[in-house]
Amino acid sequence: MELQLALDLVDIPQAIELVKEVEPYIDIVEIGTPVVINEGLRAVKEVKAAFPHLKVLADLKVMDAAGYEVMKASEAGADIVTILGAAEDMTIKGAVEEAKKQGKKILIDMISVKDLAQRAQEVDAFGVDYICVHTGYDLQAVGKNSFEDLRTIKAVVKNAKTAVAGGIKLSTLPEVIQAQPDLIIVGGGITGEDNKQAVAAEMQKLIKQG
Repeated sequence: MELQLALDLVDIPQAIELVKEVEPYIDIVEIGTPVVINEGLRAVKEVKAAFPHLKVLADLKVMDAAGYEVMKASEAGADIVTILGAAEDMTIKGAVEEAKKQGKKILIDMISVKDLAQRAQEVDAFGVDYICVHTGYDLQAVGKNSFEDLRTIKAVVKNAKTAVAGGIKLSTLPEVIQAQPDLIIVGGGITGEDNKQAVAAEMQKLIKQG
C-alpha cells in the first residue's frame, strides 16, 4: 500500500514547503486540480524538480483529448495522470496508449460514475494502471465517503491497482486499510493538521502494518 499526499489549495512555494514536512512518509505527491488550474503544469515541473525521488501525480481529470494532455503532463514530469472514468472509451484508450509511449501511468478517477462495478470492469480491460473511487468535496460536505465503493471495485478489478480518495483522516484510516487498496490518497487529513509530520508518520506506520 502506498500513501499519496493531495495538494489542492496551495501555490507552488506552499506545495514545496508542505512536501518538505512530510517527505519521508509519502510515496506520491498529487498536484491537485485547483493547483493545476491556478499554476498550470509548471507546478508539476517544479515539484518534480524539488523531489525527483518522489512520484508526482498530475490530477488533470481529463475528459477529452487525453493523448495530448497526457503527453504535456509527461513532459512536465508527471509520473501518473488522472483521467475521468466517465470519459469516452476512446479517450481512456488514447490516454493509456500515450502513457505507455511515455513510460507513465494512468489513474482513472471514478468520481460521478453511476455503475461503479460495470465501469471498473470496463476500464480495467483497457490497461489502466489505477482505478480510484473518489468522494468529491461536495459530497464529503454531506458526510459521504468512498469506503464502500472501494469494496465494490475490489470485487471486480483484476489487473489495475485500486485507489481510494475523499475525506480520509487518521481516525478513518484503519477502516480504509481493512479494504486493502493499493493506494490511499489523503489531502486535508494531513494538510489541515497542525502537526502534519506526526500525522503523516502515523499514517505511513499504519499503512505499512496493514
